[in-house]
Amino acid sequence: MRRWPILRAWAWLALAASACSAWLPAHAYTVQDDRGVQQTFAAAPQRIVSLLPSLTETVCELGACARLVGVDRYSNYPASVTRLPQLGGGLDPNIEAIMALQPDVVLVAKSSRAGERLQALGLKVLAFEPKTHEDVQRIVLRLGDLLQVHDAQHIWRAIDAGVSAAAQSLPPAVRQLRVYFEVNEGPYAAGEASFIGQTLARLGVRNIVPASLGAFPRLNPEYVVRAEPDVILIGQRSVDGLASRPGWSQLKALRTGHVCAFAESDANVLVRPGPRMAEAARIMANCLAAQVKQTAKKGRAP
Repeated sequence: MRRWPILRAWAWLALAASACSAWLPAHAYTVQDDRGVQQTFAAAPQRIVSLLPSLTETVCELGACARLVGVDRYSNYPASVTRLPQLGGGLDPNIEAIMALQPDVVLVAKSSRAGERLQALGLKVLAFEPKTHEDVQRIVLRLGDLLQVHDAQHIWRAIDAGVSAAAQSLPPAVRQLRVYFEVNEGPYAAGEASFIGQTLARLGVRNIVPASLGAFPRLNPEYVVRAEPDVILIGQRSVDGLASRPGWSQLKALRTGHVCAFAESDANVLVRPGPRMAEAARIMANCLAAQVKQTAKKGRAP
């Protein structure tokens, strides 16, 4: 008689397992984000919201641009995404507008305030934080899994090959340069530990901002004065005020014109850790080659 409770328990377990298998299709799959959160999908999502430009670009590079139904206000590449509903940014997402689109998944930065709020409202959210080359490679593969795209690795192989080609195009004299790359006013710099810093290292130059300061540290302007970089790489919109920063008027790079001032379109390519990183390497390589050529020309001048 004691076996009946045990048999009933096994029967309940069998029914529960059967119910779960009926609810979760055999072809369902799970994707884990950079928070360690896992989301399960019965099929590849067809309605995607992306709230980070680099993730938007990666989705498109994976051939799924048509599945995007909304993006953040900064996503502008490829041009087709500018016709989609703009849903604010990572700090001020339009939650109501996102909910109204009924997305299958929302892609956000790990640092965004939107993720937990959207997840609490019942949406599936994947959060990523691309700061290094390794991060970009991992995220490309994770989004490939999400979109059920086979051989997503080919995107990273193309990026890696493009960066190598840019490095090989440079003259040996580039390796003597010490550079400062400013990503935003503050000033916020690209340190050795960032994806930009890693690209600069592969191009052969020396970054004045060591990895110990973090990926994108905010610097005291006097730090740059003390470091005295040979070349400054910066967005065009930030150039005008450089000489007014404490001590910067005495920087040799400013006095001799060794400044790479990038137009906004190029600056967007440079600061986005995604499929256009090979293009970013070419932009930086062209700038650095021009600086070396300029120095050599002045050295030959009578």
